Amino acid sequence: MKLDRFINRPVLSTVISIFIVILGIIGMLWLPITQYPDMAPPTIDVSTTYTGADAQTVLNSVIAPLEEQINGAEGMTYMESEATNTGSAGITVYFKQGFDPDMAAVDVQNRVSKALNMLPAEVTKVGVITQKRQTSMLVVFSLYSPDDSYDAEFIENYMKINVIPQIQRVNGVGDAMVMGASYSMRIWLKPDVMAQYGLMPTDVVTALSEQNIEAAPGQFGEQGNQSFQYVMRYKGRLVTPEEFENIVIRATSDGEVLYLKDIAELELGRETYGFKNKTNGHAAVSAMVMQTAGSNATEVVAGVLAELEKAKKDLPKGLDFNVTMNTNDFLYASIEEVIKTLIEAFILVFLVVYVFLQDLRSTIIPAIAIPVALIGTFFGLYLIGFSINLLTLSALVLAIAIVVDDAIVVVEAVHAKLDEGYASAKQAAIDAMREIGGAIVSITLVMMLVFVPVSFMPGTSGTFYQQFGMTMAIAIGLSALNALTLSPALCAVFLRPHKDEPGKKKNIVKRFHSGFNYYYGKVLNHYKGYANFFIRHKITSFGIVGASIVGLVMLMVSTSTALVPTEDTGVLLGMVSMPPGTSMEKTEKTLDEVDKILAQIPAVDSRTEILGYSIIAGQGNNYGTFFIRLKDWSERSEEESASAVLAQVYQMVGQKVKDGTVILLQPPMISGYSATSGFEVKLQDRTGGDINNFFQIYQKFIAALNQRPEIQQAYSAFNPTFPQYMIDVDVVKTKQAGISPSVVLSTLQGYYGGMYISNFNRFGKLYRVMMQADPSARISPETLNQVKVRVGTEMAPITNFISLRRVYGPDVINRFNMFTSISVTGMPNEGYSNGDAINAIREVAAETLP
Repeated sequence: MKLDRFINRPVLSTVISIFIVILGIIGMLWLPITQYPDMAPPTIDVSTTYTGADAQTVLNSVIAPLEEQINGAEGMTYMESEATNTGSAGITVYFKQGFDPDMAAVDVQNRVSKALNMLPAEVTKVGVITQKRQTSMLVVFSLYSPDDSYDAEFIENYMKINVIPQIQRVNGVGDAMVMGASYSMRIWLKPDVMAQYGLMPTDVVTALSEQNIEAAPGQFGEQGNQSFQYVMRYKGRLVTPEEFENIVIRATSDGEVLYLKDIAELELGRETYGFKNKTNGHAAVSAMVMQTAGSNATEVVAGVLAELEKAKKDLPKGLDFNVTMNTNDFLYASIEEVIKTLIEAFILVFLVVYVFLQDLRSTIIPAIAIPVALIGTFFGLYLIGFSINLLTLSALVLAIAIVVDDAIVVVEAVHAKLDEGYASAKQAAIDAMREIGGAIVSITLVMMLVFVPVSFMPGTSGTFYQQFGMTMAIAIGLSALNALTLSPALCAVFLRPHKDEPGKKKNIVKRFHSGFNYYYGKVLNHYKGYANFFIRHKITSFGIVGASIVGLVMLMVSTSTALVPTEDTGVLLGMVSMPPGTSMEKTEKTLDEVDKILAQIPAVDSRTEILGYSIIAGQGNNYGTFFIRLKDWSERSEEESASAVLAQVYQMVGQKVKDGTVILLQPPMISGYSATSGFEVKLQDRTGGDINNFFQIYQKFIAALNQRPEIQQAYSAFNPTFPQYMIDVDVVKTKQAGISPSVVLSTLQGYYGGMYISNFNRFGKLYRVMMQADPSARISPETLNQVKVRVGTEMAPITNFISLRRVYGPDVINRFNMFTSISVTGMPNEGYSNGDAINAIREVAAETLP
């Protein structure tokens, strides 16, 4: 190969390397920083609410028609749905990795539109929301009052009015889910008073539809050849509770007027009362930020934190933010450790090269080759659309030992020529490169071919190998370019002809080199002896090789498998599940007990408590969630790691909390796949049979699974034994009375389920008007005695037409690919990986499932 030009013109060689470094720095500045490459599949979330409906009703009337239409969307892989007794419905649709999330959202939205005419009117009035978002959380933060100077309603609405809109505008934010409720004009009906006046909830609905409206009366003087033109205005929707109180329900010709305030209490309250938040024991509201598919998680988190800093400047005195979970903290800590390892590896390589080359000038040449190849690699990563992540940085750590080889080969070749008596280092470099130039190219191609093919593996694992393999290949290619240009030029400039100086006194460095060469020579002689032995005894050699292959295969089979190991991210997730039917007040007491335990642990920095929600089970009165932020890694010892704190909390909770189940998990290592670490299994009932039989099969499965040594814990929040009442309407009696069953049921919904009946404007936003009986009027089944329906001109007790019977059922129903399912979540045991747990699950499923 003609490489003389680079040796004769060292400035050209230097400029090429400097240009590579400059491009690498530019690429480094432009490259996004992430923990792992974007691997999560795009997901589209469809959600709505059927106020007052139970889980089975939501499933039958809302989720089933939506799933029928969504199923079969282009690029879709699977979907899962959830219906709860709070009336909420949610469907998550997963698409192939790499599928355009915008196209997926448009397709799903179009399919949802086809199903709207099959949904209940109450649902279409609320609306069906379709949005792009991943399933895992990037940031969890709360707005709270450290001095308890503000109540929950004010904090929740301050968050929704002044903070969340800014968060939603951050590029890449898919959803900012507030665990609270907006303002609502609450109409608390008095069933007994309404019965005295012969009224039903529908009469209130009619009054609001007549009097709480927007109107467009028109103009005076338009096209009338007048000097002036006037716009007519109507006051529009009502705003304050006082205005709503004066809505006229009935007026007679003799001047008697019945106002809404006469039959109901009105207040500016909350839309729902299913959530309650606390941060470090103080009133708060929490928000979970999810990203859209394809967005850069690091930039999204940075944008959210920047908006919180801006909003913090305008917070009223007595309010503050608390960021409980922030994925960037772990990311930057991990990258810092990798960079530290990178520097340590460079120093070690430099020392090893110096010890063997035994010449500082010779050592500098391959030392220069390392940063040129590594920094230049960043530009290559930028061109092919990669990011700076743990995989690419780990590849660079490994590449250090490989990229230095080409430069060492060049230096050794030039030294060999100088040993032959060359008087000119320049000529020695020229002749050496003529001999080894082709070898360097061939060696480089072989090394690159080792890593390039694995980059074409499909799926999630393929994404890992692609990032790692291509980074290695680019670094190796640049090291070869450097070895063909800069390294020989530096050899011609730095190296000197060899001269024997036998009489010169040896300094400490020379004595070290002599000692090292002496002992290294002895090791080399031993190696030669063993090599000659194996050359003479070929059967023994092949036997050892064969035994090694067998041993490696056995190790490969027995070694635990996992996509990524679980690490200490500085955050723990806690879920509290109370017995079926537990009230929110009882659940809150248990959550407060757990919070007191967490406050006693020195490694815990802050706690956020959410009542009425579980990451695993969804919404429910008997659920609660904790986000536990640990102190910085530098402030914790090894005995205070996340796994150690987890074990400590389990021990303390087991001793003090007796009436609930507490489960602790760590966040997922890869965003977008799930909300927690560990594993998740879906059991499907493809027969459409009784849910209680399905639950019995699940119990056998979960009992057998928890007996396996690979499983630390496996559990599900599903339980079909929640106490419920089944309402039976006597159709014959309703027809005899001249009313329809729908009148009876709508009356129950108006009093007990609650109804969204109108809107009002305040603080520049649109809020809902919600109607429901006063809480004291629906505290037990006996309150039905106060509820009456209009039969002709008389009022008849609703109990004349209905009967109640105690039944049991689930509070949450899940489906997977349109079949009823039970989600099983768990963690592998100490010493076992997720791969081991999955194998155990398969074995247990084969043994226990029909």
